[in-house]
Amino acid sequence: MRFLSARDDSVLVELDDLDETLALIDSLTERPIPGVVEVVPGARTLLLAYRPRETGPAVIAAEVRARPLPGRAPGSGGFLEIPVRYDGDDLEEVARLLGVSVAEVVRRHTGSEYVVGFTGFAPGFGYLTGGHPGLDVPRRATPRTRIPAGSVALAGSFCGVYPRESPGGWQLIGTTDRAMWDLGRDPPALLRPGVRVRFVDVTGSTGGPDAVPPDPLLAAPIAGAPDPVPAGPTAGPPDAGPLGATPRGLTVLAPGVLTLVEDLGRPGLAGMGVSSSGALDPVAFRAANRLVGNEGGEAVLEVTLGRLRLVARGQHVLAVVGAAVPLSVRRAGGSERRVPFGLPFALQDGEELVLGTPRSGIRDYVAVRGGIDLPPVLGSRSADVLAGLGPAPLSAGDLLPVGNHRPALAVDLAWVPPQSGNGLTLDVVLGPRTDWFSAEAVDSLVGQEWIVSSRSNRVGVRLEGEALRRVIGAELPSEGTVEGALQVPADGQPVLFLAYHPVTGGYPVIGAVASHDVRRAAQLAPGASVRFRVIAPFQEY
Repeated sequence: MRFLSARDDSVLVELDDLDETLALIDSLTERPIPGVVEVVPGARTLLLAYRPRETGPAVIAAEVRARPLPGRAPGSGGFLEIPVRYDGDDLEEVARLLGVSVAEVVRRHTGSEYVVGFTGFAPGFGYLTGGHPGLDVPRRATPRTRIPAGSVALAGSFCGVYPRESPGGWQLIGTTDRAMWDLGRDPPALLRPGVRVRFVDVTGSTGGPDAVPPDPLLAAPIAGAPDPVPAGPTAGPPDAGPLGATPRGLTVLAPGVLTLVEDLGRPGLAGMGVSSSGALDPVAFRAANRLVGNEGGEAVLEVTLGRLRLVARGQHVLAVVGAAVPLSVRRAGGSERRVPFGLPFALQDGEELVLGTPRSGIRDYVAVRGGIDLPPVLGSRSADVLAGLGPAPLSAGDLLPVGNHRPALAVDLAWVPPQSGNGLTLDVVLGPRTDWFSAEAVDSLVGQEWIVSSRSNRVGVRLEGEALRRVIGAELPSEGTVEGALQVPADGQPVLFLAYHPVTGGYPVIGAVASHDVRRAAQLAPGASVRFRVIAPFQEY
């Protein structure tokens, strides 16, 4: 075993193979290690997140090394068939890489049985092992920002089906209409560890009753406007009738580029492919709630690039914190008044709040006294844009219900400075795959100024600069990743993962932004510059 630093509160355990990995999962489930708060399985690794005040990498390593790992019986979870139309964008490229015909790729894929080894990346994504040994292909040099739901893909010796539209770097060979993840199904995931799978060629057929429904835009570049998305919590025209007949809340007149309902997310569910998600800038999130007298975790609105317009249904107290943005209130008669940024203000029945465009930074948090009162999903009201959990991105006409305020809560009027997203220097812990890169690459990581790409989104900040050169060119079996991870695809341009990142990935991580600095990355806008400073070297325990 190897124990590699993954962040200042995480360690990556590298094992011999998948069987040993599954055995360690069973052991940690039966006898958890005190202080370890999350376990994320990979192909031959486990990512262990821990509380630094309770334990550390050396203690975890000693505990794990002392455990017997008897193994788990493979293929013990049942059998299912998945119909596939072999129409993937990379099918011909896969055939070229393997030196065979497209028909032979299809024959190999349908002629072998797979077993779900583990789940991760996103809810419902199963890593399928086994299959034909002649289907081992590398990931794409540059990952796509969007892969359609139902895409059947290959990477290394693994096969997988994308449950929802998401970014990814696997080679696409086909599509299926079977829903991989459905909260209305028990259990929601179709593919679970131990299930045996065989793919069936139905090329030329049309979708059936199990067809995957259209997905909303979940990972659009933050520099552009989103595509049309389903209506949010409660749909209706902006003018929903007399104010007295309308439920108390906030009506969306214009959602801006992207506005989401967020709280502190869903921590602890990474093992089933659900990222922590939640507000990308938790400091600004908590400050906005304090200013209106809410408890720390009440749901708020996270606004990307401003231009949000809301009208009050009833009287409310609001506050806006995050990127510096001009705020104004329009009265019913047409007059306008300015309201303070970073301080609470009243919004009377029928008044309209208008957010301008941030002068620096990218995200703002709009809190309302009582919080946005929507039904929680898996314990959170957050919109998880990668997993498709929680409310959809807001649309014009949505009515956001507001909860009842608890008057005992005190308002904290401490000044909260605006968050800037340019010229940042972020602390970095090297690992877990620093040794996959040259010494020059590590020097280049910290020695240059990186520019934020316009292709960045809530999943990750894509960086542009001098490429980081690898000294190990092999395919990395998928393994758990942390928020703040600097994952480096084959093109050498790092991606800085935010709270909505896939819980597993197959590109090596050269380092990770330290836990105390991750939230600052949430304000990095396209065109902004950022530098990195190493505060802890790569370590093996």
